[in-house]
Amino acid sequence: MLELGLGNGRTYDHLRELFPDRKIYVCERSVVPHPDCIPPVEFLFLGDMRDTLRSARQELGGRVALAHLDPGTGDLVASQTLAAELTPLITPLLCPGGILVSEPVLISEVLIPLGLPKGVAAGRYNLYRYVSRPESP
Repeated sequence: MLELGLGNGRTYDHLRELFPDRKIYVCERSVVPHPDCIPPVEFLFLGDMRDTLRSARQELGGRVALAHLDPGTGDLVASQTLAAELTPLITPLLCPGGILVSEPVLISEVLIPLGLPKGVAAGRYNLYRYVSRPESP
């Protein structure tokens, strides 16, 4: 699992609770969450995600079953711009059939949009399944 943007650690904490047997890696510029939500240093890629995702590829390439992208810029346009830059760096980390959850809308030939679970408001999140090549119509 890969948490892209730790923020206050709330989503990371939920992932730990829901998937206690999974390793959860985190990419974050600076770690400032609640003290109980700080990931172990061996699962932390610290720095700008445009750089850390490149270095994470050697360790995580093709192994991530679930990734959550929360750029957390507070600015819709800035978040969408950052998400567009990060998408081609995230997709090589996903395993075939892996799921990417993102607040910003993502556009990629290798990401197939999925419907949201019942009760999740449209536009709140976006779900995608990774495919290693574009599907034929």
